[in-house]
Amino acid sequence: MFSTIEKLITVRNLKPKKKEGFLKVISTFSFLGIMLGVAILIIVMSVMNGFREELTQKILGFNAHISIKPYDTKITSNFYNGLKRKYNDANILRTYNGEAVIITNNLAKGILIRGFDKRDIKDVNFFKKNIIDGDINDFSSGSIIIGKQLAIELDVVVGDKINIMSSSLIATPLGRIPKQSIYKISAVFSSGLYEFDKNVTFFNLEDSLSFFEKNEDDINLEFYLDNPLKADIYKEKIQKTEPNLYVFSWADLNKTFFSALKVERNVMFLILTLIIVVAAFNIISGLTILIKNKTKEIAILRSLGLSRTSIVKSFFLTGFLIGFFATIAGVALGITFSIYIEEVRQFISALTNFEIFPKDVYFLDKMPSKLSFGSIISISAFSILITILTSLLPSLSVSKIETIKALKYE
Repeated sequence: MFSTIEKLITVRNLKPKKKEGFLKVISTFSFLGIMLGVAILIIVMSVMNGFREELTQKILGFNAHISIKPYDTKITSNFYNGLKRKYNDANILRTYNGEAVIITNNLAKGILIRGFDKRDIKDVNFFKKNIIDGDINDFSSGSIIIGKQLAIELDVVVGDKINIMSSSLIATPLGRIPKQSIYKISAVFSSGLYEFDKNVTFFNLEDSLSFFEKNEDDINLEFYLDNPLKADIYKEKIQKTEPNLYVFSWADLNKTFFSALKVERNVMFLILTLIIVVAAFNIISGLTILIKNKTKEIAILRSLGLSRTSIVKSFFLTGFLIGFFATIAGVALGITFSIYIEEVRQFISALTNFEIFPKDVYFLDKMPSKLSFGSIISISAFSILITILTSLLPSLSVSKIETIKALKYE
């Protein structure tokens, strides 16, 4: 594709003389700009992909894949048993959720209480994987399971007792006052989601109904599927069977959140590609100056019989090689940085004594990263395409140089 003479001209162009030091500076900045642009784009995309995947896994592990709440129709035992027989591949639990306040000597903190039947809770994968202290077998009437961050905030451990105030009111000789009860901590969980570990607790189902002054008619159903991505399919089937119940999936609850993540990812991609574009424009300026300085040499080569096409190809190859190797270096740097991004974060945090990835803001306890082969290919292809365009435009100007005038005036 490229002849020996074209390659020799390219090599000479890539090694400017001392008096052409400015060209070397431009070439260096072009190389570094494209390399850093590609690397940053890969790093940001990997973090965004990792962030989305990590949050999805955490949310799917913590929340029900499908929830059914009573609307015009109550959830009866017959309906519950019928669902269990029909969807025997799903884990269907009876639950009741509510809000309450934990009261200690030092503070009062609002929490979300999720009531589970103690006979079903052992079948929930979340509790199989995330209990870090205590025993799920000790979860019975009068006990509570709390998150790691909440335990730290309250300064309690398994076996301690805490006072919880309900949002429901009870009648007393002094009037209606909030109901309060004392519960023993039977276990502590760690989901990896900071906000969940800090604000969510688990009750026995009977305790939660009693605590909120509810009965069997107020119970909800929660589905846990082997494949959460099929939740909407199950949801539509259940809704058709019983249209008077309120049925929703995890996707419905988090639709806005994941849409925002997708938009943010796309916007970040568009913004960061400008780094590559701006860096590539240095190739245009560099080649334009190089061609201007090499006008006499180009005229001599033309007079010796070298075709205009060969000269154009040699200058095009000069710019293309800068962009190509910068892209390769950027891909290598981006992949390496993405793999060790958590270690880099910890090092920078320790060095500057500044928390780069605060858990209470980003929900996760470590910086996620997931490399996508498709993203790397698309970023590399975009970088090389921009390099081709920015190398080709100034190279074509070589064909406009008139040999006689160039030899006469240069």
